This record gives sequence, structure tokens and C-alpha cells, in this order.
Amino acid sequence: MRVLVVEDERDLANALAEGIRRDGYAVDTAYDGGEALEKLASTPYDIVCLDLNLPDMDGLAVCRAIRTDRARVDETDPPRVLMLTARDALADRVAGLDQGADDFMVKPFALAELLARLRALSRRRARGSGAVIEVGPLCLDGARRTATASGREIGLTSREFALLRYFMLHPGEVLAAERLLDHVWDENIDPFTNTVRVTISKLRRKLAAAGCPDMIETIVGSGYRLVA
Repeated sequence: MRVLVVEDERDLANALAEGIRRDGYAVDTAYDGGEALEKLASTPYDIVCLDLNLPDMDGLAVCRAIRTDRARVDETDPPRVLMLTARDALADRVAGLDQGADDFMVKPFALAELLARLRALSRRRARGSGAVIEVGPLCLDGARRTATASGREIGLTSREFALLRYFMLHPGEVLAAERLLDHVWDENIDPFTNTVRVTISKLRRKLAAAGCPDMIETIVGSGYRLVA
């Protein structure tokens, strides 16, 4: 899943991005509303962590733009918005939710709670529930960061875990390499690299070793598909 952190305090933005990255997400940062809108116009983010107080325009205006289709590239699947603010008044929370925010966190907050809320928003996109995703013999626990096949644990790198999570949130769908790049890697990736093919190859080998061969199909000319 790909996350955009919008926060004008650069040290905080970078610290949040690093913490979220360690939980297996691809993360980009924007330090004001204008930069956020530019990135939203070209990248189909899954979740936006949006500070309410930004120097050029407030988070409510950015959230409004997301919800009215003026700021994003993917008009069929808008990102979830987790609004972050130091304001703790009820009126501020109500205003954020009324402008289209999906969740609201008041600063200061613990990173563990932020990560739990991101997992909840990820599941909401996939109409899932609970911390665990299951597809056939595969079971992925986002809270514990474990993946198992028929009860047997699979040792995955952070990127492999993120890739498998995205496949499991979209079972049966044909996912183009470009879509995987958009949602599993961040803006620093070279779009002309063969990293998707290489990472899928490694993930396939680990799934096969765990007793789940042939679960990721190659659809020639289209992409890849996870089958149960």
C-alpha cells in the first residue's frame, strides 16, 4: 500500500514516513498543500496522512480537493484520508470528517496507534475486517507482520511482505506491473527497473518452499494474479 504523508514540520514528516515504511508501506512526503496536490494528481495513493495546519492551504482544502476529484489521478478509487492535527476541539474533528476525512488523530500520538489506524483503513478499502487477511492457505497478520502458508511461517523481507499484502487485498485481480509499482514502491523507484519481476520471482520461490506453488500467475501482456 502506498501512503502520502503531508506535514509541514519536515523532521516530523520524515520520522513518520520512516516509521510507516518500517511497517511495510511505500511512503512519499509532501511539506505543504500545493506539493500534496501535485503528487495526488500523478500518483494513485491508497492513504493520505494529512496535517490540518499547512502553511499555504489548510488540510480541509486538500481533503476537499481529494473528494471532489480535482487532486487525484485515480477517480474510481480515492485514497482514504487520515487527518492529523494538534487541534483537539470537537468542532475541528467534526469539520474534518464533514470534509471527507475517514479518520482523525490528535497530536501527540503513538506511532503504534497510527500504524493500527493505517491497517484499519487498508482493510476498509478491501472491505475486509480484522487484522488478518486470508486467501486460500495463505494467512497474513498485519499487526504481527507475519505470513503463513497452512500454518507454516514464511520469512519475507519488508518489500515482499508489502507485495504479498497487496496481492492478498486484491485476490483474483490482474495487477499490471505499473500498478504494483504505484502501490508497493515509493517515488524513489526507477520506473524502468525490473524490480517488480525480480521481487515477484523471489516471493514465488518462498511461497513454493512453503507448499504454495503457482499461487501467483503471470498473465502475459497484462500482469500478475494471485489465485487461491
